[in-house]
Amino acid sequence: MIIGGIAVISRGVRRLTTDIDAVIRGDAVKPRTLVRLLSRHAIRPRIEGAVAFAEKNLVLLLRHRPTGVDLDLSLGWSSLEHEALAARTRVKFGTVVAFMAAPADLVVLKAVAARPRDLQDLEALLLLHPDIDVERARKRTRELAELAGADEILEGFEAVVARTRRRRRPTR
Repeated sequence: MIIGGIAVISRGVRRLTTDIDAVIRGDAVKPRTLVRLLSRHAIRPRIEGAVAFAEKNLVLLLRHRPTGVDLDLSLGWSSLEHEALAARTRVKFGTVVAFMAAPADLVVLKAVAARPRDLQDLEALLLLHPDIDVERARKRTRELAELAGADEILEGFEAVVARTRRRRRPTR
């Protein structure tokens, strides 16, 4: 399932991206086997020791050799990732159909990533999709922030939520 910039674009956010971020169930694959299967499609590790790195960091860093496009393939083990995979939807881009994360799950994933671009994406998603259950997103973000021992993740989420509320208020 696509979870990065392409997924955000598929949900209506206007932005650019140069790579592909995706997640698969970590309990469904072995990184070494995955590397061997993807190499048949000219997708190969972009760092030395990619399998060991993936086993430690739960992300396989790959590159499609003919195009030079990078692929960050996360190995999803958390209940959030498993729920997001279950809630994914098919989206068509020209002749390509791919599974994309739902907006509500993208909000949490972007909040946890917490880089400036991710927080911009989070804000845009909340503005474009006012039906997102913010309380659910807050709860999931809090859980993951606590697991990571990173209070700033929830603080960043709350700041974006407050900003989107202000932007939605009608002006007189």
